[in-house]
Amino acid sequence: MGSELHGIIPAMVTPFTSEEQLNEQALRALVNRLIDDGVHGVFVLGSQGEYYALDHAEKRRAIEVTVEAAGGRVPVYAGTGSTTTRDAVTLTQMAERAGADAVSVITPTFITPSQEELYDHYRTIAGSTRLPVLLYSNPGRTGVTISVELASRLAQIDNIAGIKDSSGDLSTTAAFIAATPDRFKVFAGRDTLVFATVLYGGAGAVAASGNVAARHLVRLYNACRAGDLELARDTQAALAPLRAAFSLGTFPAVIKEALRMTGLDAGPCRRPVGPLNEQARAQLQKVLDELGLLRGV
Repeated sequence: MGSELHGIIPAMVTPFTSEEQLNEQALRALVNRLIDDGVHGVFVLGSQGEYYALDHAEKRRAIEVTVEAAGGRVPVYAGTGSTTTRDAVTLTQMAERAGADAVSVITPTFITPSQEELYDHYRTIAGSTRLPVLLYSNPGRTGVTISVELASRLAQIDNIAGIKDSSGDLSTTAAFIAATPDRFKVFAGRDTLVFATVLYGGAGAVAASGNVAARHLVRLYNACRAGDLELARDTQAALAPLRAAFSLGTFPAVIKEALRMTGLDAGPCRRPVGPLNEQARAQLQKVLDELGLLRGV
């Protein structure tokens, strides 16, 4: 599947009912909407998908529903990160059995393993599966960094296929690209850096804003690939207020509210994360309106 790792891959929310149970119907609707909008893959159980709030059975079902809904039209990436190597291996093997096409493995949280311990962590996970493994570096949330040197070492393992870089540091992204072979795909994890990442030679983006602005992101990516840099730059700039709006509520409530405003009710986040207040909703609605995204308001 390595050659298929490219393009715009929305980091999907996990829709819940009002009782905070998995909403399979809404998840299927989201997958279908994103595929209709031209995405190159879908990512279930990432940070935006509240992976930390779900038990193993719920995770398995979310992957199964996503795979069924995608129906082979685009690859399905499943988040299988955990604090311990043992649990990450269990989740990775579960995702493989559930039909995922690749896994994305965020670094451990709460603990701060050394780079050598991280190497052993990822080597063990990769050795437990036949699926491509996408490293996931999000130091702002985990407090753990995948160094360029570590990524270069891990890239020598056959099925470690790339990295989602959510550091927000373009120099780090560029260094990942320079230090790894062409088959190792580097994805922007910060929505504001899609344009720059693709121009540097990155493979695309795993983007939370893709839940509601997939067409804009696909347009941006396609424009970069076609050499229409003015269109790509303008599209990136137009999306900046949406990313900035993430601060209007506790992560990841903003994107769920944005989905509701654009006609797909993904329900609440699991508590303790609460809904946006009225002032924040009004600000978010204005951002979505200016992007031409309001479908359900």
